Amino acid sequence: MKAILCLALCAMGAAAAAPFAYVPNEKSGTISVIDTASDTVVRQIAAGKRPRGIASDERGRQIFVTDAASSVLLAIDSSSGVTEALALGRSPEGVSVSPDGKLVAVAVEENNSVTLFDAVTHAKLADIPVKGRNPEHAVFSPDSRYLYVSAEEAEQVDVIDVGRHKQTGSVAVGLRPRGIGFSPDARRAYVACELVNTVYVIDTASLRTLAAIPAGKNANGIAVHPDGRSVYVSNGMDGTVMQIDTARNAVSATIPVGKRPWNMALTPDGGKLYVANGRSNNVSVIDTASAKKVADIPVGELPWGVVIR
Repeated sequence: MKAILCLALCAMGAAAAAPFAYVPNEKSGTISVIDTASDTVVRQIAAGKRPRGIASDERGRQIFVTDAASSVLLAIDSSSGVTEALALGRSPEGVSVSPDGKLVAVAVEENNSVTLFDAVTHAKLADIPVKGRNPEHAVFSPDSRYLYVSAEEAEQVDVIDVGRHKQTGSVAVGLRPRGIGFSPDARRAYVACELVNTVYVIDTASLRTLAAIPAGKNANGIAVHPDGRSVYVSNGMDGTVMQIDTARNAVSATIPVGKRPWNMALTPDGGKLYVANGRSNNVSVIDTASAKKVADIPVGELPWGVVIR
């Protein structure tokens, strides 16, 4: 009996530990909260007028989302919904939290800069100019030392030294780089370039491009599997997600999803990939083991991306 009770409690604990996916809905002005155990929306959080980029701390206690209409970063307590608005330049987009949990970085399009905040105190630390115009994503390297920045009007990824608060390098890629992801060992960065339908592989030590992998039309979002063996790229015009085998730098599967798939996120165990479909107003769920879509979850209007904690 004790063994049965223990198994039951363990099962309940495992179910309770399933992470949540947070999806900003740009037109609805909300964040849809998805329980990844049941793949259902369990809550809606008010998030300004035009939420776009989203990130969170490691445990999901704070959600950071850019409100492009108000030019602010919203720091939201995920339990209470209490929100603090942090002033930014015009048209902020992508946001990320450093892996060490200390910093928040925001790409600010019309400023051509990246703004750094203290993740705990919310103090603004720096506005860092970048060469690429209209930056969209600013993504921390796994060791939190660097930010890789993509911009709509660029043919390079800009590299910021976080400690020095300045751009110290760049890597040539294709036109209009978008999503960026790092391998777990930090040796490679993967960049989707929208106007050339290609994913570029960057050697982070030498800041050189190692490979250019053909993708679908309007390659955009990037997600890297925790085991490093697969990288996923969303193709906005094709309505697909491609799985890339990192050993071969070649596409190994193409998975149909919704209309205009955009930014994506994987569950911590890598078992499921959640894809924001901007024109379908839903999130597609992909089982990574089978490389097949297993669900479409209705959310708000114009979902922009996903963060999972």
